[in-house]
Amino acid sequence: MFALSTLSLIVVLQIVIVGAAAALALAGVFQFVIGRESPGNQKMQAIAAKIRAGAMAFLGREYRLIGIFIVIAAALLFVFLDTGFANMRAGLWGEPWTAMSFVAGAVCSLLAGFIGMRSATAANVRTASAAQKGLAGALRIAFLSGATMGLAVVGLALLGFAGVLLVLLTEGGMSLPAAMEAATGFTFGASSVAMFARVGGGIYTKAADVGGDLVGKIEAGIPEDDPRNPAVIADNVGDNVGDVAGMGADLFESYVGAILATMIVGLSVSIEGEGDALVIYPLLLALVGAVASVLGMLVVRASTPKKVQPALKSGMLLASALFLVGAFFLSQAMLPAERAMGIFIGVAAGLLAGVAIGLLTEYYTSHSYRPVRSLADASKTGPATVLIEGLALGYLSVALPILCIGVAIAVAYVFAGMYGIAVGSVGMLATLAMVLAIDAFGPVADNAGGIAEMSHLPSQVRDRTDALDAAGNTTAAIGKGFAFGMGGLMCLALFTAYKEKAGIVSVDVTNPPVLIAVLLGAMIPFLFSSLTMRAVGRAAMAIIEEVRRQFRQIKGLMEGKAEGDPARCVAIATDAAIREMVAPGLLAVCSPIVVGLLLGKEALGGLLVGTLASSILLGMSMANSGGAWDNAKKYIEQGHLGGKKSDCHKAAVVGDTVGDPFKDTSGPSLNILIKLMTIVAVLTAGLYSVGGILG
Repeated sequence: MFALSTLSLIVVLQIVIVGAAAALALAGVFQFVIGRESPGNQKMQAIAAKIRAGAMAFLGREYRLIGIFIVIAAALLFVFLDTGFANMRAGLWGEPWTAMSFVAGAVCSLLAGFIGMRSATAANVRTASAAQKGLAGALRIAFLSGATMGLAVVGLALLGFAGVLLVLLTEGGMSLPAAMEAATGFTFGASSVAMFARVGGGIYTKAADVGGDLVGKIEAGIPEDDPRNPAVIADNVGDNVGDVAGMGADLFESYVGAILATMIVGLSVSIEGEGDALVIYPLLLALVGAVASVLGMLVVRASTPKKVQPALKSGMLLASALFLVGAFFLSQAMLPAERAMGIFIGVAAGLLAGVAIGLLTEYYTSHSYRPVRSLADASKTGPATVLIEGLALGYLSVALPILCIGVAIAVAYVFAGMYGIAVGSVGMLATLAMVLAIDAFGPVADNAGGIAEMSHLPSQVRDRTDALDAAGNTTAAIGKGFAFGMGGLMCLALFTAYKEKAGIVSVDVTNPPVLIAVLLGAMIPFLFSSLTMRAVGRAAMAIIEEVRRQFRQIKGLMEGKAEGDPARCVAIATDAAIREMVAPGLLAVCSPIVVGLLLGKEALGGLLVGTLASSILLGMSMANSGGAWDNAKKYIEQGHLGGKKSDCHKAAVVGDTVGDPFKDTSGPSLNILIKLMTIVAVLTAGLYSVGGILG
């Protein structure tokens, strides 16, 4: 029997590149299929064109600012890491391999988000058009758009990362350890883009959403997505730049980070005679997951609203089951016999923990279950009790997922040591293409509902898109749950890499500088959340004032006899997002460097520990509270507790409005925060002394 363990790393990298190209080609096929569908009537196309133009304008400005950061960061990496202080003093300059890896990771991440957004803005109007005939066709188009995003992210991640490693090993002539160290720059580039894309897109989408809802639904008493509301177009633009491009960049960096962390740990724990098997394994594991995801996509079909969520769940579970089967045979074929089963158990532990977290997230955020229905019942006594119950639900929802992560870590460690924990993070996100497919279709359905409302399509069309949107809210929450779970496992693996590179054995919390750093690390997610939520609030207030002005000054607007100026709201949201995303991004990049220089490398380890624990708990609770508030509102809108325009509905709208920055700005951004900080620590570990400047 042919043994995969005999494959060289170069051959595996070439195989991965071919597989990644196939994933991108399939994404292109899906996009072609979407493009052949009807875009609807002229009014629908005109609205969709405004949404696409606004999204492209935002991405253009955001990418220009990120481009400036990329150039500056690449230059600093070249000077301080590729060259080094001693060589600079001697007038010698190194090869720019870390800087090159950083640029490649950033560009691939930007491209993945761009492809996903282009697909979503093409699919939204076609989903609305298909919903005129039935729900099945609308689901198909929206899901194909999500699948395009998923395959683009996986394809570009594997193509870029494997390509960079191949160049480092061949053209750069590096040893494998040196190549892995330089390739860390790829993940740093992806993480940096993810931070700015997630924060910037999140501020944009929630500022437009909150501002439009407060003036439109609460003050003016007009329906959601009513064409009289000038902020509606900005809101629909935000669904794409935040929930599609931002989410794509988020999970892109999670995916490559998990693979890199596992390869680094595999390199450190390999024993003589094993060759590169443990380093090669996560790359091939990711390919198996991509194939399983494509097969899982084939079963997602539904013809009635009640079947949408089960269909999506079936696709995810089938992909997970197929991946486990493939992972078992891959483990047996390429790993040493005494390690194969233990490592497979580590993979299975990570995947099953991810599925369990996803199902628990669904339980706490879907209106099919008791927690959200109880939250809706709280609206009977006003918005205050809705807020109290929603916050309590979010806090409660972290308990079982954290237990799942703890069990996964324990099982993986017992059977395969630290490598088992690292490979568990790959297992948890190996079916990323499927996770993103069921996540990114939600914003497409949301946009389709807005286009249907603004185009005055029959009410049953909006009912069908709302059914898809409600399912999308839950799947989006599931995607965030996966990301938080995987982030915990991945950061633990990267923390091990940091310890080895920094030359520290343990992190002693009885050491005062370390304890100070732990507390600082636990504080940073709260400071970060404050910055991002206040940014949403300030931008929303500006949009509120603009919408109020247009309602006052444009005669006939409220009567539907005149049109508002949506471009002004788009411009306000864009300016605010670009301006406000800088401070949180710099906090994530600079805080580990400052602590490392001032307090030393052991204290920096304490900073990472504090941030990891605080980020997962705070971020998961915020995301789940926001998702629950949103679906409690939708539950009432389905006709329960008085339906739309009832007092219960008004109270639920307040909860949904508060929850918007929770679930789509601050909460998910915290997942990137800890990963970006850890990557920065790994990259710069060699710069810090034992006690730091203050030691």
